[in-house]
This record gives sequence, structure tokens and C-alpha cells, in this order.
Amino acid sequence: MVVGLAVLWPGGAPPHERTGVGFDRQTQQATVTKVVELSCQSVNASGSTPTGDTSTAEGSSAVQQAEGECKRATIRVDTGDDKGRTFEEIVQPDQSRQLHEGQKVVVAYEPSAPKDLQYSVTDINRRLPLALLAGIFALAVVVVGRLRGLMALVSLAISFLLLNFFILPAILQGSNPLVVAVIGSSAIMLIALYLCHGLSARTSVAVLGTLISLLLIGVLGSLFIGWAALTGNTDDNTGLIHGLYPSIDMSGLLLAGVIIGSLGVLDDVTVTQTSAVWELHEANPTMGWRGLYRAGIRIGRDHIASVVNTLVLAYAGAALPLLLLFSIAQSGVGTVANSELVAEEIVRTLVGSIGLVASVPVTTALAALVVSADRPSRVPEAAAGAGAPARGRGRRRKR
Repeated sequence: MVVGLAVLWPGGAPPHERTGVGFDRQTQQATVTKVVELSCQSVNASGSTPTGDTSTAEGSSAVQQAEGECKRATIRVDTGDDKGRTFEEIVQPDQSRQLHEGQKVVVAYEPSAPKDLQYSVTDINRRLPLALLAGIFALAVVVVGRLRGLMALVSLAISFLLLNFFILPAILQGSNPLVVAVIGSSAIMLIALYLCHGLSARTSVAVLGTLISLLLIGVLGSLFIGWAALTGNTDDNTGLIHGLYPSIDMSGLLLAGVIIGSLGVLDDVTVTQTSAVWELHEANPTMGWRGLYRAGIRIGRDHIASVVNTLVLAYAGAALPLLLLFSIAQSGVGTVANSELVAEEIVRTLVGSIGLVASVPVTTALAALVVSADRPSRVPEAAAGAGAPARGRGRRRKR
């Protein structure tokens, strides 16, 4: 793993000329300084342009819009070379995003456009609420988890660093996405598990169980992504990536996403199963590895049922707008499942779920073997002392 990190370390993402499309736009921070209401009829007559990131309804909706009250927002650019510059945008009454005075926004900048059209509002600045929520999360983790909670936050930060400085740039540099994902995921897993749970046989068993399950997910994912002819190029974002970096293997990128996405849940399953087996042995030292395995598997079955359901619902929730579109179109289940957008999620969910299911017996068996070898089953001294005279008395009575 260390050799792989050293060999594939990218040293930064390769440069490219901005396309001005989607996330590949120059953006600055800005503030809405003034909002004035005015008639939409006068706006349409003057030919003013509404905010660029929303759409105008058709039919009767367009008539209502023409008769309604629009808003003219004045926005001040707060960052960049044009700091202090102002521009105006028209906000239609049927737009989902309405601007108000004092609101912090994100504006897109297009230097090649005419001067009065170079800036446009593209999003709301959500840094403050997101930072506050992150602070509440960190406080809750530390208060409840104490030292382990603090170590979990440190490992989370390291995971983000590896993702941003190794996995993503290495893929952009043209390295094999599958190899990068395996090496990066292994590094994240080792750091997170050993940092949070310490250097011990228990943690090492969880690491080994996770690695075996990740290998299974990689093999199955590679097989079924190729067999189902999934390209990984299914939306505007992946299309933009392919356009900017044609050398990237998009199907390999899809497989890398499956592996990285499964890692977090795998860690949870393997650590829980290993801890369960260790605690079972502490509670009943006389139990051999077969008994430990059977007891651990009973716990694992409950874990499998909840985790697989969680994984499926997580993917379904992420793809809910897409599923709604298929429902509106009244497409059959077979048609929906066969489309590449949904087929990707099906393969992602099922391959990840198979890896999760397999991790339970694999990790439980490894934990039972290791804990039995490390701490052999023994009969408590009190029981042994009480049993010896009884056996002696029995032999005397027999004679």
C-alpha cells in the first residue's frame, strides 16, 4: 500500500482551460444589496434577462408571470479582481430561488461575455449554516465518543485529505481508477481503524475482513459492469469529465466509486462483528471457536438485514428525482431497470450488498479463530475444583 501511494502519488490535478459549464466556471462571493419590486410587463417590454439558473413556465404560467410582480436585485461582488462591482438581475415570481436584501450568494463569472453580462447569480452562499452544522456534529461526536470520538474526527479529516490529494488527482492524471481506489481505500481503512481502535489483534481481524470483502466487491463489480456494458458516462457531470479528460476510463471510475462507497459500511460491519466475537469470548471463556462462530453469525444476521436495507434505501433516496421521472413517464419496471442510469445504481447496490453479506461470515470466522488461538477456552478454576471430588466419589461408588 505504501509503495502504491508513493508510485501513484500525483502531485496535483493537471491544469485545463475552463469551459464555463457546470462546476467548471469561475465563481466569486457576492451580496444582494438591494431588491426592488416592479411589474413583469415592464421587465418583458424592456427585454431584461432573468436569473440564468432558473426556467420560465409555459402556457398559463407565462401569462401569470407577465401580470405578476418581478424583482430587480442589485448584487455586489465581494471577492476577486472586480471586488465592489455591482450588477443587476431580474427575478421572476415563479422562480424557486427568490433573492432578498443582505443575502450572501455565489456568482459565476464569464470574462468573454459582454461587460454587463459577465456576472450572474448561480447559487446561494451556504457556508455559515454548513459550518455550524459541522461544528454541532463534531461536538456531539466528541461529547459522546470522548477520546475515540476525537480520533474518529481525526481519521475523517485524514480520509478527506487522501481523497482530495491522492485519489481524485491520481485519477485525473490518468492512473487506473480501480488501482487508485483500492490503494486509497486501503490506506483510509488502515488509518481509520487503527487510529480509532488501536493496534490490536481485534483491529487487525477487522482490517483483514474488510480487505477480503473489498476484493470480492472489486471482482464482482468489474465482472458485472463489463457484462452489463455500463459506460459510467450517464449525466452532465460525467460527460464534462470525459470531455476534459478523455483518457479517464469512465467504467473504471464507476467501479472505483462502488469500492469507495462500500468501504464505510464495510468498516462498520467488520468492526462490529469482531467486537461481538471478542465480547462473547470474554463472557464465556469455555466457548470454542465453533461456538463463537455460531453465536457471532446469529448477531451478524440481524446486522445484515439492517445494513442491506440501509444501503438500498440510501441509493434509492439519492436517485429519487430520477425515479419520479420514470414514474411520471409511466415506464414499466423492466424498462426502468434496463436504463443505464438505474442499472448503474442496481449494480452498485447489489455488488456492495453482496460484499457486506460476505463480510459477516468471513470476519466472524477470522475473529473466532484468532480469539480462540490467542485466548484458548478454559474451564474456570472453581468449576474444575468442584468437579474433581465429584469424579472421585463417583469412581469410589462404582468400585
